[in-house]
This record gives sequence, structure tokens and C-alpha cells, in this order.
Amino acid sequence: MEVNNWTQLWLSYQKVYEGHGTWGIGYSGFDAENRIVESAVYEFRTAMEGLTGENVVITDSEGNVKNDRILSLVKDESIPKEGYRVESGEYGATVKAPDENGLLYGIFALIRNVACGKKPGEIKEELSPSNPLRMMNHWDNMDGSIERGYSGNSFFFDKDSIIISRRTRDYARFMASVGINGVVINNVNVKDAASYLITDRYFDKVKALSEIFADYGIKLYLSLNFASPIELGGMSICDPMSKEVIDWWKGKMSEIHLKVPELGGFLVKADSEGRPGPFTYGRTQADGANMLADIIDQYGWIIIWRCFVYNCTQDWRDKKTDRARAGYDYFKDQDGDYHDNVILQIKNGPMDFQIREAVSPLLGGLTRTNQMLEVQIAQEYTGHQIDLCYLIPLFKEVLDFHTYCREGCDTVADVVSTRTFGNRLGGMAAVINTGNDYNWTGNDLAAANTYGFGRLAFDTSLSSEQIAREWIRMTYQLESDKEDILTDMLLRSREIYEKYTSFLGIGWMVTPHDHYGPSIDGYEYSRWGTYHRADHLGIGVDRTDKGTGYAQQYYKENAQMYNDPKTCPEELLLFFHHIPYTYKLKSGKTLIQYIYDSHFEGLKEAQELAQSWERLKPVIPAESHERVSKRFELQLVNAREWCDQVNSYFYRKSGIPDEKGREIF
Repeated sequence: MEVNNWTQLWLSYQKVYEGHGTWGIGYSGFDAENRIVESAVYEFRTAMEGLTGENVVITDSEGNVKNDRILSLVKDESIPKEGYRVESGEYGATVKAPDENGLLYGIFALIRNVACGKKPGEIKEELSPSNPLRMMNHWDNMDGSIERGYSGNSFFFDKDSIIISRRTRDYARFMASVGINGVVINNVNVKDAASYLITDRYFDKVKALSEIFADYGIKLYLSLNFASPIELGGMSICDPMSKEVIDWWKGKMSEIHLKVPELGGFLVKADSEGRPGPFTYGRTQADGANMLADIIDQYGWIIIWRCFVYNCTQDWRDKKTDRARAGYDYFKDQDGDYHDNVILQIKNGPMDFQIREAVSPLLGGLTRTNQMLEVQIAQEYTGHQIDLCYLIPLFKEVLDFHTYCREGCDTVADVVSTRTFGNRLGGMAAVINTGNDYNWTGNDLAAANTYGFGRLAFDTSLSSEQIAREWIRMTYQLESDKEDILTDMLLRSREIYEKYTSFLGIGWMVTPHDHYGPSIDGYEYSRWGTYHRADHLGIGVDRTDKGTGYAQQYYKENAQMYNDPKTCPEELLLFFHHIPYTYKLKSGKTLIQYIYDSHFEGLKEAQELAQSWERLKPVIPAESHERVSKRFELQLVNAREWCDQVNSYFYRKSGIPDEKGREIF
């Protein structure tokens, strides 16, 4: 089988059928020389030549260029912002859109349909984005390293320099192809050289990056060091209410706008994990965010303020202080205090990107504040892009969660889309999983998460299976029975990973700092507030009204459900309750037997994943198959360690043997 050009991911454009003749391009209302329109035409030409062998030429104003079919690009302002309508027939196709971004997305929709097996005459699609903001957050450092990166080093930075190459443009193409319209290029933990991205040291290269992104309708954002007045300005404070500090920021933002006008705004992490912020001066998070927002409002920029704020010096002896409570406790009382060009970025759960945790009560708990959902496709706690873990089902569960904030329009998807409260800003952001590895994502199959997040952020109605099948068709072009095998592998992988790692919402139990592999007590006596509270009688954190009170941060319907172990969803039982090992689950199993069974099952099913991949060897490009096979070898070692360590730990804690007599150490 022909080897994929893996540097092009799902845009490798392998031939799907043998076409004939030529395509012409006609314009109605769009400027052919607009940068985004030019990118759209380039993508159509490249795709059709690769997918069908057909040529694409430009029709002149008199229509004198001979061609067999016409692609008409038509401006239609009746279509919602960034939306599109694609119609095709025997003699060509029409893409209608209200703006250049919508036109680009419509072209990519046309390409996607062809790549997935449809002939141009069979395509009809109309769509507008579910979310106004659809963003990728990079945690890249300027020395070239990536915090929580599992795909090599940064392709944006190396040795405190900015890199611009063909890979930069390809990255922009990939992001636009799935509807991403914003990218933050540097780590939220801004330090060292990254603080100087807003100075003359880097302005030229930052501007060049912003121009490349602008060609594909993407706004460039920078993570901002809140302490910049101290570190760059030589001041003694960064108090957001200080006139001296405000004046410094006014001058700096004016300078940035002059040098990098295409910028979209800034992402800020403050008062968390050692980062400086407003709390240092007795100010609120709103004070800090609004100070910056007011200054940049004249430039049309926005401030994205992360809600990942908590006390990271918690005492494990204190059973009332609860890290899960922190986001809601810090931000709920400030609801309505944030200005119109501030958006709060809220992690999907109250802790930190676990394989399963409760949905953050801030999502929908805030009713007068712009808010967006933050998820992680870099597999920090979900296998480091070694273990197969397709995360779209997790994101779908979060988006479909009913907050009960407003009858009839209360899901997380409703809230972050702005449908519920009519906010000006809303959307989704993902901590991305790319690096400078040849295949971009370390594990070839991890690219399904990159692709999947973009598609889901653009269209939250898509199912996990629809997205998986699209990605497989665009990447591997398998026959239907083989496509079914790989689809099943992806769809089962998250559940399998959960089975052999942490269970019933308890989370963590990972190797400290690295976060790969088991260490059941690794964080149990640490300052991070990540406890499982296991003793010889049971396990779990009491977050009810008799415990930390976290469950009461939800609206009444969810608070009551979570507060009672009988009504609490079992997949979150240990997140909300301390449960005896002898407790009977709905299946009739005791909790301890569930722990044993799920871990043995998870190991077995991980082995089945590897076997399924081996069955696909004849139809997967050899280099891709070999790369993924090596990852499965490592995954099986990891699954074995998790299974044996977790089962042994809880057997030794409880003294209760496995009913099935399997070997536990």
C-alpha cells in the first residue's frame, strides 16, 4: 500500500478516484486577491489534483478559460457568520458564505466530502459554527521544550528563537481545515524569554507568524506574563489598580498594536501554581482581567482569563479544604464583574484533565460572564500519546451535561456557545498535542484527537463515531470492514484506559510530576489536594454536604443527585463519596470486586486493541503501522503495571481476596 505523507496528516490527499478535465474558479462578491480567498483556492486546487488528478484553473472575467466544471465562490450575507452552504451538481459546485472564513471552511467541507468518498455532484452541506471561538492552546516554551508535550519539541520555538518554516504554514492549514480560528502559541506559564514576546526582541517574527495565521482566518494570541511591569518595566509592583502599572500597560499595548496589528488578544494565567496575579495585592481576578481588557478594547482584542486558580499548598490532613471547590469559590461571586471583552476559560472538570471527573460547576454557574470550555488533547493524564485514548467521547459527555442553569437551553454546549445567556464571547479551547515529531502527534492515532477537537468545536452535534470515521477515511482510506475495526478501537479506547487505570471518578494515582504510570499513593500526602483517602475500610472523597460541600456548588437537581450515593452516577461515585469496599454496586458486585474485575478486563482489552491493530497490518502504510505497534508495546507494559499495582494495593488495604482467584501480588 502507498505510504501516507504523514507530514500532511489528514490533508495528505491520496487519490480516491480518477477524475477528468479541469475545474474553473468563478467569483461573485469575493475579492480573488484577498489573502483568505487565495488560501481557499490554493487548498481546492491542491486537494482536487491529489484526490482526483483533475486540474484547477482560474476563469477570467470573460469566462474564456475552457473547463469542464466551475467552482463558484459566492458571497451570501444571509448565512450566519463563518458559516457556509455547499451545493454541487454535474457541472460544478457552489460555495456560498457571508465572509472569507466561512468561504474557507466551505472549501474544506467540499474537500472533506470528496476525501471521504463522495463525488462532487453528490455533495450538499450547510453549516455555521457552534462556537464563536475555537482555539488551540500551546504549552510551548521558548527553549524548544513543551510542557506536557509528548510529540517531540516545539515547532514554534528553539533556543529562545521563533521558528518560521513550511511546517508553520502546514500547521495553519490543518487548523483551518477543522475550523480553528484562534491559536495561543506559548505556554500559559510565561517565564524567561517568553516574557519578551511583547518586545522588540521578537516583534518581527511574531508579526510574521500572525500574517501566516491570518492567511487561514486564524487569530494569533499570546500568553501574557501578568508580572511584566516588574520583569520588563523595572517596576516594583504589578498591582492592577496602580496608576503607574496601568500607564505602563497602556504604553506597552499601544506598542504591540503598532507592531503586531493582526493579534487577537492575550491568554492569562494568574495566581495559580506560583504565577503572580491580582491576589498578591488584595485584588480580585476581575480587577486584573478588566484592567488589561479596558486598555486593549480599542484594538478589538480580548483577554482570555483562565479559571485554573487554587491553593496548591493544601494540607493533606485537612479534609474540609477541597481543591475541587476552588474555581467556583474564587469566581462565582464575581459573576457579572467582568467586562465585555473578557472571557473566562474554564477546565472541563474542577481538578485537572483526569480520565473522568465531574463537570465544573462554573460552567453554567456563571450567568452574566463570558465563558469558554477548556479541554486537553495532550494526553497528560490519559497516556502521554503512548496509550491509545480517543478523547472525543469524553468531550461529548461534557458538552451534553445538563447544568440546569436555564430550562430548555442548559447543556454545557448551550452555555459556551452563548446560546443560553446571549453572551458576546464563548467557545472551546484545547491544550494541543502537537510537536516537531515527523507525524506531529507522536502516536499516529493521536492525530484523531487533534482532528476531532476542531471538528467538534465547530459542530458540537457531530457524534464521536462520525468524527472517527471522517478522520480514518481522510487518513487511511480503508475498506468498510477494516474501517469498522479501527473505528471500534478508537471508540473503546477511553473506556479501556479508564478500566486499567483510575476508576469511578477517583482520578490521579499517577506517578508524580511525570503523570504516566501508576503510583497509587504518589500524591496522597502531597500539597496538591489530589487525594483518594483510601484506608482499610474504603476509598473516595466525601464531597457531600457532610464533607467538603463541593456537591452543593451545582444547581439543585445535580446537587441532590451527587449528594446521595444511591443516585450519584456510579462512574463518579468515588469523586463524591467515601465508599466501603463491601458496598454493592448496581451490578451486584462489591466495590472491591469491581476494582479487581475492571483492571483485569482493562488489561485484557488493551491486549485486544494491540491484536486488532496487528490485523490491520496489510492495509495500513508500513511506517505508520510500525510506529503505532511500538506504542502498543509500551501501552501493554503500562496496562500490566496499572492492573497489578492497583489490584495489589487494594487487596493489601482491604484484605478481601478476588472472588475469581486470579493472581494478585
